[in-house]
Amino acid sequence: MPDAPTTSGTCLAFDYGSKRIGVAVGETQLQRARPLEVVQNINGTPDWNAINELLQEWQPTDLIVGWPLTEEGLEQAITPHVGGFIKNLKKRYSIPVHKTDERFSSNAAQDVIREQRQSGQRKRKSDHEDIDMVAAALILESWFSLRE
Repeated sequence: MPDAPTTSGTCLAFDYGSKRIGVAVGETQLQRARPLEVVQNINGTPDWNAINELLQEWQPTDLIVGWPLTEEGLEQAITPHVGGFIKNLKKRYSIPVHKTDERFSSNAAQDVIREQRQSGQRKRKSDHEDIDMVAAALILESWFSLRE
């Protein structure tokens, strides 16, 4: 079971990728999340200025990071990089950081986007950034639901 948030409030979630980090925002009381934006990740170095701006704007009480595992629950090649990202978040900010299983979040994000296009909610063609942001929102909503 994931850690409980420190207080009720705003949470930011991150879907860490080697090129992009999808970001979503959500409220603990509503237990809903929405895609926010994508932060560039160049050669394993996230755009910390962009992350700083997000934290200043949203003033989150908790940060949630998707923890990539295989279908069998084993670490993936990118998992140590995510661990480094989590360490940096903890070192840079005095905000609790939680990790949560993100298995299948990108596939689920593609399904959500496909459904939105079919229903007419999404007019334009989606790209990798859309998938990263929606995956971050799904990660956050999953974390909310596991805490109940």
